[in-house]
Amino acid sequence: MAKTKTLFTIGYEQTPAKAVLDELQSAGVKLLVDVRAVAASRRPGFSKSQLAAGLDERGIGYVHLRGLGTPKEGREAARSGHYDTLHKIYNAHLKTPQAKEQMDELESLVKSAGPVCLLCYERDHAHCHRQWIAEIIEDRDQVKVKNLVAPQT
Repeated sequence: MAKTKTLFTIGYEQTPAKAVLDELQSAGVKLLVDVRAVAASRRPGFSKSQLAAGLDERGIGYVHLRGLGTPKEGREAARSGHYDTLHKIYNAHLKTPQAKEQMDELESLVKSAGPVCLLCYERDHAHCHRQWIAEIIEDRDQVKVKNLVAPQT
């Protein structure tokens, strides 16, 4: 029987870039999939080009799947703590052609790449759309999902 693949997730809220990169490296992640709609951040090291460079230095690949990011109204609901509203908005978003296409792309990456990790902002995976993405891939491909949490150093 084939070994079950693991799909990791991680959020960088209140966490320095070095701690996140250390956590990814320690877990053996080979590809980070950024599932933010906007791959920009006020936190040092987490904007797209800075993040990709830091990952590259550690031998970890980077892919941005913008189509799996939360639409603006969903991000606003999350900031307000309205997670039920976020879930409804995100479920509707997943039915769009771009989201469907990028979910298929993610599924292919999980099957073919080394260990993959989904990245978004929220520290707690239970309050982030990346958890729903991970659950879909888990159901489709029988992968094991493991949520990483980097130390807040």
